[in-house]
Amino acid sequence: MSGIILFDGVCNLCNHLVDFVIKRDVKGRYQFASLQSEKGMALLKEHNIRLDLHTMVVIENQQAYTKSDAALRVFPKLKGLWPLFRVLIIVPRPIRNKCYDWISQSRYRLFGKKESCRLPTKEEQSRFLT
Repeated sequence: MSGIILFDGVCNLCNHLVDFVIKRDVKGRYQFASLQSEKGMALLKEHNIRLDLHTMVVIENQQAYTKSDAALRVFPKLKGLWPLFRVLIIVPRPIRNKCYDWISQSRYRLFGKKESCRLPTKEEQSRFLT
């Protein structure tokens, strides 16, 4: 494993992102935990990040990344054409994060929300931190 992705466990968009990464992360580089879980909160505390359900967090090599920086850490490691998205790093962070924030603020309205956090399937359990 090369990293951990922390996500909002009740957000439909975030859960689709987890499914998307699992399907394309053929080398199994990433593990997952919801931000609301004990493990997720412990990792946030360990990296001095306050709980913010409006961002995903990617932890790699003991470094935590949030918002667009987090997404741009993941895309290059996925199969297919997704590594090409790394070129977005040339867009200044404030502009990237403004777009990220707009999607994040709208995600429940646009994509819905679950009653409880996502539970991994039996096949996915080894990829989820508990």
